[in-house]
Amino acid sequence: MTLKLYFWRHGETVHSKTGGYCGELNPELTPEGEIMAQQFAEAYRNLPWTAAYVSPMKRTIATAKPLCDAIGLKMELRDGLKELYYGKWEGERPETVNEKYHDDYVRWLTDPGWNAPTGGEKGIDVSRRSSVVIQEIEAQHSTGNVLVVAHKATIRIMLCRALGIDVGRFRDRLALPVGGVSIIEMAAHGPLMHCLADRSHLDPDLRSVVGG
Repeated sequence: MTLKLYFWRHGETVHSKTGGYCGELNPELTPEGEIMAQQFAEAYRNLPWTAAYVSPMKRTIATAKPLCDAIGLKMELRDGLKELYYGKWEGERPETVNEKYHDDYVRWLTDPGWNAPTGGEKGIDVSRRSSVVIQEIEAQHSTGNVLVVAHKATIRIMLCRALGIDVGRFRDRLALPVGGVSIIEMAAHGPLMHCLADRSHLDPDLRSVVGG
């Protein structure tokens, strides 16, 4: 048996619904986001889970809670799984950011790995802190199914690092709608992706919710 990591993006929030940047902002899930969490729990509760590592934000904790409560699994909260910090862009929509911080915005779009939102974090910074959590997981759990509940940019960055994709391309290479789960097996020849942003556990009407 090998180690499998289930990277699960949290359910819908107001900001994912409107497309506003939401890093250190701490919104609750919308009613639809809560249903997404419940439907994941229903679909995956019979999988033999080893551990759950969760970003300590309201939206990620609320996403993980139905499954953890259903099977008695403790949440391991880790700051390294928090979302990329967007600095002065927090709460703003892309078109507004483009108007107010045009040069920074263009640089960020060109290479978000090495360019930060105004006053925010570079993608490489998120890669470094999140990799500490992945290393902890691998040290503690050589086999089993481990849930990692985090955020859009953070998960895409972790997947890029695992798959050998330039972190600066995380926005261009991997789509990740709300409620999607991506599975990486830590196989003999390195990380092996089994699926990206699967949402087959959601009702069809919720699958149409993409999220910013």
